[in-house]
This record gives sequence, C-alpha cells and structure tokens, in this order.
Amino acid sequence: MRNILLILLVALHGFVASAHAEEVLLLQPSLSLSELPPSMMDRAVDGMQHTLDQALQLLGIRYQRGGNTPETGFDCSGFVRHVFGTSLGLSLPRSALAISQAAERVDRQELQPGDLVFFNTMRRAFSHVGIYLGDGQFVHAPRAGGRVRIENMGDRYWKRRFDGARRIPLNV
Repeated sequence: MRNILLILLVALHGFVASAHAEEVLLLQPSLSLSELPPSMMDRAVDGMQHTLDQALQLLGIRYQRGGNTPETGFDCSGFVRHVFGTSLGLSLPRSALAISQAAERVDRQELQPGDLVFFNTMRRAFSHVGIYLGDGQFVHAPRAGGRVRIENMGDRYWKRRFDGARRIPLNV
C-alpha cells in the first residue's frame, strides 16, 4: 500500500491547485471524517488499485497480434491500452515504443505497482510492454500462442531484455 501511495504522490504533483478546496474542508473543525469528500489521494489509490485489478482479471486472455479487446485477444500494447483505458479512462498510443515515449522514465529501483516495464523482445528497443505488479512481477500479453500471464522480471529471459520502466502521467 505504501508503494502505491508513493507512485500516486508523484503522479498527483500537478494537482495541487485543485486539491486546495479539499484542504480548506479539512481545516473546518465542524466536519467529521465521515462527512469529508474522498481526497484526491484516496481516489488516485483507488484508481491504481482498480487498474491492477483490471489487469489481473484479464489473465488467461489469448494473445492476438494487433488485438486490443478481451473478445479479440491482446498483443502487449493492446493489453496495456485496454487496462489503462477501462480503469482510468486514459488513451495511450498504440505501440509499445510510442507508449514508452509518452510516459515518464522511472529507475528500476523506483518501480511501483502500475508502472510499465519495457523489454527488447524483437531485436529492437521497447518492443514489448507489461504492467508492473510489485515484488519483481509483471503482467503482460506475451506472444503468439500465449495468454495474458504474470512473469518474474528476475527470470533470465526478461532480465537480459529489460529496456526500462515508465510511469504514465494521469493527464495523458
């Protein structure tokens, strides 16, 4: 939970002005906690948890090159686009490379659940993308004949092909 809060603090950095109204409400002693509207942080935490839940609900969906729905199947970027689109209403670019260019760079040591992890699986940088779950695990649509599944970034195959990580700004 603390990891999710850290990622959301960074992502919400630009929302300080809109949070001011909620801060004013917090200063009013006549309101109890149960009467306060949900804070931006609570909404963001709920949104990221919903994103991770959405990704995990799609485990087992078959891989389909160019696929971007559960009915047709997913390729890696179609999977990521679908998850972020349905859970957060964000419209991401179509390819793994374009997604990497639209997102903010994150050091591997600073990975948080919900960040994107990129790999060189086709002899070109940023040719594959998955969603980081925490503890070295990520979920992705792997390849033809495969299904959406969870993998360990420490596995030899993925470790050797890791290209970097990115964080999706909430205003994409």
